[in-house]
This record gives sequence, structure tokens and C-alpha cells, in this order.
Amino acid sequence: MAELAAKSEDTRVPVTVLIGYLGAGKTTLLNRILTEKQDTKYAVIVNEFGELGIDDRLVRRRVNAEEDIFEMNNGCICCTVRADLSRILNKLLQPGMKPLDGVIVETTGLADPAPVAQTFFVDEVLKERARLDALVTVVDAKHALTRLGEVKPEGVENEAVEQVAFADRILVNKCDLVDEEQLQRVEAKLRSLNKLAPLVRCTKGTGFALDFVLGVKAFSLKKVLEMEPDFLDEDGEHQHDASITSVGLKAGKPLDMVSVNGWLTELLASKGVDIFRMKGILNIQGQDRKFVFQGVHMLFSGEPLEAWGADEARESRLVFIGRNLKFEELDAGLRDCLAA
Repeated sequence: MAELAAKSEDTRVPVTVLIGYLGAGKTTLLNRILTEKQDTKYAVIVNEFGELGIDDRLVRRRVNAEEDIFEMNNGCICCTVRADLSRILNKLLQPGMKPLDGVIVETTGLADPAPVAQTFFVDEVLKERARLDALVTVVDAKHALTRLGEVKPEGVENEAVEQVAFADRILVNKCDLVDEEQLQRVEAKLRSLNKLAPLVRCTKGTGFALDFVLGVKAFSLKKVLEMEPDFLDEDGEHQHDASITSVGLKAGKPLDMVSVNGWLTELLASKGVDIFRMKGILNIQGQDRKFVFQGVHMLFSGEPLEAWGADEARESRLVFIGRNLKFEELDAGLRDCLAA
């Protein structure tokens, strides 16, 4: 009996996929996992929508080795760069590589989870090396009802809805920004889309034990096939809302803090409705530490991070994701913030 049990034990590396719409709090959750689970050997894969990466720099400081984090930019993990996911995972898990306790994948906020999950079942080599442990969806309680109720053009999926429907675990984040009545409305909407996934409330990715999302063996292919019979059909194509674009900006010279604050405040006041997500790492004149800012619509916050490295290029990097965004206008605004 013991021998049979040993043979049936699943030794494949578990993969946790963090999903959730733009600004929901996926990177905050990922940083918490890497901080609290430093004795666990994780590899991290970060996918961003757009060619300029920010999240990998916000996460990299949490891991000790450069090779522990992999960045996939200039495309969404559920379509144009999905092959990269297979390639990176197979490289990480091939015989002879250092052993891993798990892999965490942070997807772009515009990812449809179905094609991402499909990767683990249509790649025959990967199927033998890794198992999808859970799709963990982080929900922004402040903006969830707007996102879930958004009407998309014909043929375009509402990614926020798909992210909830496919979830194995749901984290209702940013609960401190709304009252109890709205929380109940949000949870009722989530339950209408997914009646089975366990759900917890949290603030800044805390307020629950990490074993709620890690090592849970929650993904069920049978359940997904019942919900979407053509799940394993590789010919299916995910179509993004073409009106949503990403603009990446860089500045090699230091920025004036007062000018940056004024620019971003004015920008959000005039275009906040169309800015779904903004984030950046700034080189502020007179400061030895990186300044990190992020925002969702009109909500905006920033804080100093660790000091710039001695050999690190002190370059500001900003990313805006939303509708009706023009590179020329945003770039001009940033140039106006350069320190004299």
C-alpha cells in the first residue's frame, strides 16, 4: 500500500497564477508572498501589458537572485506571449535545473485566464513537469462593480468577468476604501459569476493566511470543462478591447518633485476616468532613494523605496494604461517635470 501511495504522489511543481484587473493589487500580494515565504524556493514570472516593465522592478527587490524572476513584456500572457510562458516554465523545470518548491505567475491585468490555464494542459512536456495549483483572482473592491458591468464591443470579452468566473480563490482587496454596503454588493456580484470559489476580504493583500492561496490544489480541469467545453481548443482567440493601450515613458535626468506632483494631480483631474492604471519608479532630484508611485483612476499614492544601486542607472520609468492616451501629451508632461 505504501508503495502504491508513493507512486500516486504528484511530484510536479505547483504553479500559482495571480490574476485580477489593472490595479487590483496583484504585485502587492506577490511581494507579501515573497517576503513571508523566504524559506520557500519560488520562481516568479511577471507579465506586463506594454513594452516598458515596472512590476518586475517592484518585485525583484524581494528575491535574492536575478534569475529567480522572469519578465514578459510587449504582449498579454493570454495571447501574443503565451508561447513564452511555456518556454520559460519548461526551461525552469527541465532536468538538471535547481529544484523549486513552486512557481508564481503574475499576469497582466488584461489577461483572460482561460488561455493561460490552457497552457498547462496542451503542452505535453510541461504537463509532465508542472501542475496548475490555483487561479487566484484579486478584486479591487473600489472599482469592481464598474469593471464587471462594463459593456464591451461585440466579440470582445470583459476580462474582469472572465477573471472572476475562472477563479479558484477570490481576494476582495482594498476593503478599506469602501463601506460595508458596497462590499456586500461587490460580493453579491462576484457570487453571481462564481458560486464555488472561496472568497475572503483583505486590505493591501493582508488579513488572511497565505495557505488560502498557496498549495491548495484547487484547479479542476473537470470543473472548467463543464463551464467551457471548448477550453482545450487551441484555435480559440482572445480579443482585447482595442481602445485600451499602454504608454511607457522614460527620463534619464532627475525630476522635480513639486512639478511631478502638480502634473499627475492635473492629469488625473482631467483624464482620471480614462486612466485605468498608472505606475512608475522615479528619480527625484536631491533624493538617494527611488520614489514609487501608482494609481487607479483618481486614486493616487507614492512612497520612497530603497536607495539606488551604485551601478544602477538612475532612470525614471512610468507606465500608463487606459483609453484615449496619447504618448506625445504624456511625454511632454514628463519633460516639463525635469529638474532645472
